[in-house]
Amino acid sequence: MSDSTPSILVLISGSGSNLQALIDASQSPRLPGKITHVISNKKSAYGLTRAANHSIPTSYHNLVPYKKQYSDIAEARSVYDADLAKLILEQKPDMVVCAGWMHILSMSFLTPLADANIPIINLHPALPGMFDGARAIERAKEAFERGEISGTGVMVHYVIGEVDRGEPIVVRDVEMKVGESLDDLEARIHAVEHEAIVEGARIVLEKLVKERAGQQ
Repeated sequence: MSDSTPSILVLISGSGSNLQALIDASQSPRLPGKITHVISNKKSAYGLTRAANHSIPTSYHNLVPYKKQYSDIAEARSVYDADLAKLILEQKPDMVVCAGWMHILSMSFLTPLADANIPIINLHPALPGMFDGARAIERAKEAFERGEISGTGVMVHYVIGEVDRGEPIVVRDVEMKVGESLDDLEARIHAVEHEAIVEGARIVLEKLVKERAGQQ
């Protein structure tokens, strides 16, 4: 890390509301870092427009061409992930934030970034150890309606090979309400996400600055 502001690369797949939260925070003392690149695996992701509106460079990296080139899906994903890692390493970020990135990252991605000492964090709309993977909010609501849980939450965690099982950095509880619609629950959770992802990124950046200052 240089003496300049730490750089953040963000991975997205959709509307980019959490990316927007990071952009807004980076323009204030709340987040001591600068978003220098955004990568999407969806060409139509509105997050790419959000990045362009703030003059942040973007890249599009989609799995489909790899599926066409390799008959084995596992091989296609592995090569895709390796190329994604190369693309990121070329940008030389200080950290990577998965903000609504809808693609499970394999070790062919994780290992090169770990070797480069670039931490990767992810935002997940559930509490640690609960509702890993897709449809977390919907599955939590179903469990609540069955009387199995009384609440849910949001976490920001380090990314490891096991999906949504990395060490939590930020955990926030979210109350669940009887009779609330899924849309309303999602809206409340997204509001919590926007704060949590900024806090998680800030914690990791501050830790990086301290660690690397101690090495000088």
